[in-house]
Amino acid sequence: MIVLDTHAWVWFLSNPELLSKRAKRYVDAAVEEKATMISSISAWEVALMVARKRLILRLELSDWIAKSEMLPFFKFIPVDNSIAIKSVNLPQPLHSDPADRIIIATAILLGAPIVTKDEKILNYSQVQTIW
Repeated sequence: MIVLDTHAWVWFLSNPELLSKRAKRYVDAAVEEKATMISSISAWEVALMVARKRLILRLELSDWIAKSEMLPFFKFIPVDNSIAIKSVNLPQPLHSDPADRIIIATAILLGAPIVTKDEKILNYSQVQTIW
């Protein structure tokens, strides 16, 4: 099981060549096992990037998200109370980006590594990462 950071999710679907070879191997294996988790906060991040014109999708945002949700190898993990509380109580030092904190808390509570290129997450010793 793995958790995809927001950019890893977008890249896997839109530009898989942007993933490192190691990350691509792990994602492909998780897809095969239907064990690829995505925090619902990532949908918020994608929507925000689209609204700010930092990301252009080939489909309307809602259609792109809906198609992702229909893929049998993705499971979206809602931000429940446990994840919300864990994200606030993560050991320091960690930057304050709430979406990253929620993704990290999700991964920790699932006992899964995060596929990410984000240096701040890669350098955070409290979570296992793949890149």
